[in-house]
Amino acid sequence: MATKQDQFNELQKKNLEAAMRLAQLSIENSQRIMEIQVSTAKSLFEEGVSNAKALSAAKDPKDLVELRTQYAQAATEKMLTLARQMAELTTRTQTEVGKLVSEQLTTGSQDVFEAMQKLFKGLPITDQNAVTSFQTAVDTTRAAFEQITRASTEAFQAFGQGIPGKGRK
Repeated sequence: MATKQDQFNELQKKNLEAAMRLAQLSIENSQRIMEIQVSTAKSLFEEGVSNAKALSAAKDPKDLVELRTQYAQAATEKMLTLARQMAELTTRTQTEVGKLVSEQLTTGSQDVFEAMQKLFKGLPITDQNAVTSFQTAVDTTRAAFEQITRASTEAFQAFGQGIPGKGRK
């Protein structure tokens, strides 16, 4: 039989693992965003150099205006694509964080309640009213946690659906 300290250590270990998963998710998301930004900046720079060469070779003012318009449109499209990619990445990350938080609320609260019940059962209490009162308090708290979990899950889902550009290509 596990000691109360072992149970507490197990809860701490689970919480630490969840925190590490959240940190890893954040780091991976930051890396992806930086990769997208660097790639886009490099592409825009290379196109800018190429465009400058083409503009310096153009002799007709009409050609200059057309080239500038084309280059501005291409740059705008790239920036819009970058914004869309970042919004999609953010939405995916928010969904993953929402799942992690919901999972943590669900399993974490269950673990806490089980540990509390084991602790309470181990105490030398002979008054049945005290046992019943404690069980009622645990059940009420569990119901409240379940309601919070449902509400947080719905909030994360609604937030993810409210991101501009989500679902559009």
